[in-house]
Amino acid sequence: MATASQPAAPTLIGSVQRALRLLEAVGSHEDGAPAKQLAREAGLPLPTAYHLLRTLTHEGYLRREKGVFVLGDAVARLVGGGAVQNRRTKVEDSLARWRDVIGVPVYFAIYREGEIELVSVADTPANPAVEEWANFKETGHAHAIGQCLLSQLDPKSRQDHLDRHPVESITPYTVRNRRAFLDRLEGLGRMEPLVERQEYALGTVCAAIPITAGSTAATMAISLPLHQQERLLPAVEWLRCEIGRLFSSLAFSISI
Repeated sequence: MATASQPAAPTLIGSVQRALRLLEAVGSHEDGAPAKQLAREAGLPLPTAYHLLRTLTHEGYLRREKGVFVLGDAVARLVGGGAVQNRRTKVEDSLARWRDVIGVPVYFAIYREGEIELVSVADTPANPAVEEWANFKETGHAHAIGQCLLSQLDPKSRQDHLDRHPVESITPYTVRNRRAFLDRLEGLGRMEPLVERQEYALGTVCAAIPITAGSTAATMAISLPLHQQERLLPAVEWLRCEIGRLFSSLAFSISI
């Protein structure tokens, strides 16, 4: 059985190599090129080129328009996937740098498709991030990240979120009801840092800075143990002053 299957591998690899050469040939022509020209540039027999071009078109990697082949949407998705990973890496590097400078855990989150999404966290064993003991997405009213993101939403979107994830106390310090929570958000100044003390986790204080890019709500946040709470406001104020320089890196994450 093994002997019979061995010849298939080099044949498959060869087909992939030939398909990639065709994609490269198509990519070198902004307005596309016909099959004969692509076969010549890829160094392939015309029947082989026709077969691979049909396959690549069927899979969405190419499109045929007015007798020429151009790159398809599937290629854009491949490129986009690499770009997303690159953006995510840049965000993680930025958070790690500021974690080391400030000496606190640093968080980055966005509000996407009606939910709070924690994109990245940078912490260390000496300065660990807050443990998620209550579902993070469902308790946005109780933690600084969620409060900061919800404060950036329009009233209708905010009400929709709270309909799906009702306000409830999870510690003795959590805001008691929806009205009190909405009053708090409405009392915030534009782009004002939001501070939360033990509302999500006992023994922890947090602060979040709003970041808005177009219609997307985002936030950076830090956390500290309660016994170090005197460091919280200076740290978040320092971070807020640096937000302009940070934003060039953080903006990459908006589309992650």
